Amino acid sequence: MAHAMRRQAAPAGLLSTDGRPHPLQDSLMAATLVLGAVAFITAMFHHLHLLSSWAGLLGILAGAYGQFISATTRERFLLILGLGASAVGFYLGMAHGGLFGGLLG
Repeated sequence: MAHAMRRQAAPAGLLSTDGRPHPLQDSLMAATLVLGAVAFITAMFHHLHLLSSWAGLLGILAGAYGQFISATTRERFLLILGLGASAVGFYLGMAHGGLFGGLLG
């Protein structure tokens, strides 16, 4: 009888295992994904090295802190995707001219 009275929790989403909201972690995850996409896409163009290197660096920092405080598998998975894209964009941006390429000297 007690089992019939228990309410079922609504599914929290893909791989969100605890069913609670995580606004800070989700914000860092979204920021890392956006910065990673910007860094990765702009790294394909040599003249956009400033944008790709700075977006990549900020994406790496946001993703690293997001990994540090992440609570669910979904957050960790998407943070790793964003971190990978940020790292590739950062490294290619550094190879094409760096963070300050031509502005400081």
